[in-house]
Amino acid sequence: MMTKETIKALLDAGLPGATIEVKGDDGQHFEAEVSWSGFAGLSMVKQHQAVYAALGDKMGREIHALALKTRAG
Repeated sequence: MMTKETIKALLDAGLPGATIEVKGDDGQHFEAEVSWSGFAGLSMVKQHQAVYAALGDKMGREIHALALKTRAG
């Protein structure tokens, strides 16, 4: 089962230096707030794609829903 700690670890690895907060306790539905300097100049869509890339194949399989808030930081 997926945990918010696992998601945070995946995002920490994929978005080095990001400030990340992940919420969610049911193992499938999560919320994440991600602030990362790498988002500078990127559209919201591109920011979210970077988060999904960091999560790899977990998104849509083990993570069924992820509400995202992203910003350059």
